[in-house]
Amino acid sequence: MQKNWFTTGKFGLFIHFGLYSLLGGEYKGQKIRGLAEWILNNADIPLEEYRSLAGEFNPQEFQAENICRLAKSWGMRYICLTSKHHEGFALFDSKVSSYNSVQASPCKRDFVREMQEACEKYGLTFCVYYSQAQDWDDPDAYRAYHDNSQKNFARYFYGKCLPQVEELLTNYGKIGMIWFDTPIDMSQQHCRELSELVHKLQPECLISGRIGHGLGDYISTQDNRIPAAPIEKMWEVAGTMNDSWGFRKGDENWQTAATTIHKLLKIAARGGNYLLNIGPDGQGRIPAACLTELNKVGEYLEKAGESVYSAYTLPLYVYEINEYCFTARDHQLYITFFNPEKLQGRTFDIPNICNHVVQAKWLNLPESYNEERMFRETSTLEGDPCYIVTLPKNLPNIPALTLKLTLAEADYRQNPL
Repeated sequence: MQKNWFTTGKFGLFIHFGLYSLLGGEYKGQKIRGLAEWILNNADIPLEEYRSLAGEFNPQEFQAENICRLAKSWGMRYICLTSKHHEGFALFDSKVSSYNSVQASPCKRDFVREMQEACEKYGLTFCVYYSQAQDWDDPDAYRAYHDNSQKNFARYFYGKCLPQVEELLTNYGKIGMIWFDTPIDMSQQHCRELSELVHKLQPECLISGRIGHGLGDYISTQDNRIPAAPIEKMWEVAGTMNDSWGFRKGDENWQTAATTIHKLLKIAARGGNYLLNIGPDGQGRIPAACLTELNKVGEYLEKAGESVYSAYTLPLYVYEINEYCFTARDHQLYITFFNPEKLQGRTFDIPNICNHVVQAKWLNLPESYNEERMFRETSTLEGDPCYIVTLPKNLPNIPALTLKLTLAEADYRQNPL
């Protein structure tokens, strides 16, 4: 497996799934503030009581093949599953701790194995999330917003964390990336040992930036945060479709397809990847509203995906704009307009781009929409080069519309102000 799967793939699926999915952000009839997957910590649920959820964990609707088929149709190139989140419950068959979905739950299922095999079948790169510092079930692991000074972290680190990471990287084939999270007070030595173990077992496996002490193979931004400027190093934004990572009952603040595409294109143009999360419920069902918006994203990428995959890092455009953004590949410039139904028939002056255009074509519209008057090159009264783009009328209801410009030059060029 070559590491360039990350730089060319651009779009991945994050899956937050665990015992917290059964609670859906509620405890004893009360909605608990904060992220749904943090409910054990935020509601201070007694461990014995929380552990009993494992006996109810039987998500018959969680089907790895269906998830991978959907991810493929949504235009995603890799999948990252929470093999063990902060709650400490593992979704794989671990010999280190019996607190896992195979040994402690009636379903007796190894979800990491199921996802790994389904990803292989659908040509997706399989990745795993592993909470290396926090494990709220282990008395010696760290726990956010609690006093960790009396803990014997080394006992947990060598007794559970390192052995479980070794299991993941030994028993489940090629792992594209391991997504560590919240290092908290981990020492540089411990982070380095963890990094060395990963690269020893699977030299091509990427390590997320949240391993700590700058030891990641790429930059992990803060949740849902898109850098304001291009970054030449490898980086990734992990984001949510609504307000939580794990399933939360009543959280209907779903990100629209247009917003998802806009974020994806901005991230790609600035050199990064977008790892977008879904949180199945306790039965393994993906919320219907989430499916609806992601299906629209997939329909767009099926026709206009070339504007995303393998896009190279662009300098920021010289002017602030809201209605459209740019991505580029060799000899290609893509201009994508968002919510085009509101913009139909409008003409946009796009100055200061110096490339000469050989051909202009709408990627995700029928050929009949490609007319001579939709695009032309000219110059402003001040002498700056300028593109004139006119959007068609009677547009279908689509979240984004992409114009592909084939350039005479290999690289993107713009005039400075």
